[in-house]
Amino acid sequence: MSDGMPIQSGQSVQSTPTNVSASQKSAAKQSDVSFSEVLSQAQDVRFSNHAQQRLQSRQICLDADSVSRLSDAVDRVEKRGSQSSLVLMDNVAYLVNVPQRLVVTAVDANSRGEGVFTQIDSVVLAEPSQSSNTTDVNVEA
Repeated sequence: MSDGMPIQSGQSVQSTPTNVSASQKSAAKQSDVSFSEVLSQAQDVRFSNHAQQRLQSRQICLDADSVSRLSDAVDRVEKRGSQSSLVLMDNVAYLVNVPQRLVVTAVDANSRGEGVFTQIDSVVLAEPSQSSNTTDVNVEA
């Protein structure tokens, strides 16, 4: 979890996704990229309205690298035929509808209640962060 600066809906941030070529990174650095564009560039992982509310209310900030790592984890369980997965990343659990690539909710250590997750068919540990040089963004509805 990071102490990222929240952005308002429609506000632009400087960000470069980690899965693009050097020339694309250079072009991205020269222009502002909205948060929705960062999400779409990160292999189409989407956040439900409920998940967006939970991220905001629990002050869970995601940066482009985090979204990319989350997407990579979804890719890994998708290849194994998972339907509903719990992705563990940076002390946060993300419940994901894998076929829709939709994050349904996010739970941090302070909000986990009993810590019991039902109706999932897989658990995946997201890869550790490779970069600490990204712009933080806060998902908002």
